[in-house]
Amino acid sequence: MKGQSVFAFDILLFVSTLILVTLGIAFIYSSGITSSGEVISTEHIKQTIWAITGVGLLVFFASFDYMTLRRWSLRVYLVFICLLVLTLFLGRVVNYSKSWIGIWELGIQPSEFCKVAMIVQLAHVLDKKNTQLRDLKFFALFFGIAALPMLLILIQPDLGTALVFIPVSIVMFFIAGAKTRHIAFVVLAGLLMIFFTILPYYGMYFGGGNASAMSLFTDKTLSLYLIGAVFMVCALSCAGLFFSKKNYFYWFFYFSLLLFFALAGSFAARSVLKEYQIMRLVVFIDPNIDPKGAGWNIIQSMNAIGSGGLWGKGFLKGTQSHYRYIPQQSTDFIFSILSEEWGFAGCLLVFVLFFIIIVRGLFIIRTSQDRFAAIAATGIVTMIFFHFAVNVGMAIGLMPITGIPLFFLSYGGSSLWSVLISIGLLMSFYIRRFKV
Repeated sequence: MKGQSVFAFDILLFVSTLILVTLGIAFIYSSGITSSGEVISTEHIKQTIWAITGVGLLVFFASFDYMTLRRWSLRVYLVFICLLVLTLFLGRVVNYSKSWIGIWELGIQPSEFCKVAMIVQLAHVLDKKNTQLRDLKFFALFFGIAALPMLLILIQPDLGTALVFIPVSIVMFFIAGAKTRHIAFVVLAGLLMIFFTILPYYGMYFGGGNASAMSLFTDKTLSLYLIGAVFMVCALSCAGLFFSKKNYFYWFFYFSLLLFFALAGSFAARSVLKEYQIMRLVVFIDPNIDPKGAGWNIIQSMNAIGSGGLWGKGFLKGTQSHYRYIPQQSTDFIFSILSEEWGFAGCLLVFVLFFIIIVRGLFIIRTSQDRFAAIAATGIVTMIFFHFAVNVGMAIGLMPITGIPLFFLSYGGSSLWSVLISIGLLMSFYIRRFKV
């Protein structure tokens, strides 16, 4: 049947992916060179090995019938949940986060692969149980598929990776047909949680609010009293709704539950996250409040990007990176190096390549006749877009620094493999898009 041949690769998607991976290796190499021309890093060699094996994984998953993976989705999901739990006890601390597990120099970052496992499992559940999705209790149960790995990753603590699960699951729920009020609940709870998390630090640096009000968030005892009071309002509203069936009790329950989750989540976040991670969110408002500390990364990144001009300084001729002014320059801020050396033209090339990948992904979603494939493809496209938007946004100062890598370009084997596997799944959906 048309479109089911294993050789029917999406050429545009495949070529765009290969070009981005190649650019990543080139600028990882550039990031490892000092101002004197000395190569002090072998990251580009490791990235090349991961890229070659990753393309092999891409081809394997593209030729693999995704229906088999669908049947194994729960097992795969549970395996990575167990790995996340194991990482909390036996993992190695890298960049202040216990997110890496392995033996000696061999290992993986389970959180990266768990994003793909969650997408496949959630797509399977949303397809199989689609008639129950609009029921609140089932919506909460389904959202737990995303919330469980997100919480385990947050404990590591890895704020950036944990955040990815939220937009991915929300867009998948929207495409699957969940109620708008349920999706709005998750979005508002997440935004309020972030607001309450950074509020005490905002008051400290910007003078917002008075000391007594801030103590509700800085004093753990008062915070627990506040959370308990809101929970009581929530419980009373629930009881009122159950006995009276009045509509206004529903909305009391809705907003009190929303506030409860936001306050409880912010309390947990302040307990788990390190101060420097929260400060990354604060300096997004004004990097100059801590220019030599938490604001340093954003300031140096914007300097590098701004100095690139139209055509850049030339490959291997960047100054910000070669003088080591940009921290994490082969991972979080690889886009800054590319922008400095290739200028606006290089940025435009990267934007075009990502645009092609996103558009081809949307085409696969639109043309797939299998509901599971369409929902899973939605999750993958959302994940890639979120990584791109947040990483580039934080490099140019439009997003807070969260440690989210730029897919295809940033250094890291687990990140590269997970996105190449995702591209392979998109191609598998494309090849079998007419199969029902």
